Amino acid sequence: MFEEQFTADDLDPAVWVPYYLPHWSSRAQSAATYTVTGGELRLSIPPSQGLWAEGIHPTPLRVSCVQTANFSGPVGSTIGGQPFLPDQVVREEQPTFWGYTPRYGHIEARMRGVVSPRSMVAFWMSGIEDRPHRSGEICVMEVFGDAVRDGSVDVGIGLHRFRDPALTEEWSTVPLDLDIAEFHTYGVDWRPGSLEFTVDGTVVRRIGQAPDYPVQLEIGVFDFPDKADPDAATVEVPELIVSHVIGRR
Repeated sequence: MFEEQFTADDLDPAVWVPYYLPHWSSRAQSAATYTVTGGELRLSIPPSQGLWAEGIHPTPLRVSCVQTANFSGPVGSTIGGQPFLPDQVVREEQPTFWGYTPRYGHIEARMRGVVSPRSMVAFWMSGIEDRPHRSGEICVMEVFGDAVRDGSVDVGIGLHRFRDPALTEEWSTVPLDLDIAEFHTYGVDWRPGSLEFTVDGTVVRRIGQAPDYPVQLEIGVFDFPDKADPDAATVEVPELIVSHVIGRR
């Protein structure tokens, strides 16, 4: 049983890393803007926050993300999780850290998001890639601001194959009648060979395949500066507020 209620005044360093894939960037460039207070983790991207992997990522990107594992090979190697370029090399070596890396079970997060057409929020579980093929990703929820309508939203849910030859890509958006600005619980029941995704306890998608190796949890908010409205007087601050993360066998 894993249960995170964010009752302390900071993240538990035995579980969480407040950096987004720092091996492809650096800890300085990938540090999340966050607070833990009142039983909530609040991730945000203020206008002053810099770009993630500046000059490396194909498009400008700002991220505040926490994850439950982290590791890499030495600088210049290609050993590291979730590369976004062919033959990508490590820029800053990271210590090996396995905070919470489940293999099967029910995993859920209760959260709400504040997004605009240039931002998104997401909760996903990615293979730890201690071996390159262990890279499949279970996407529990992903919402872009331009997919939000009055009273409904298209939620990205499913499975990304990436570098796992045993998996088939099976991801799409699911239209749901909900307001992501309000708290909802997004979960997955992960068993050998199957994934069952739920929102507030209701099944919204089933998939007849699944990774068979440990994963790390990742929860984050993203901002895409190239989608900015040139006529906007101010930059909206995207946020993701999380009240619990639970995992059980």
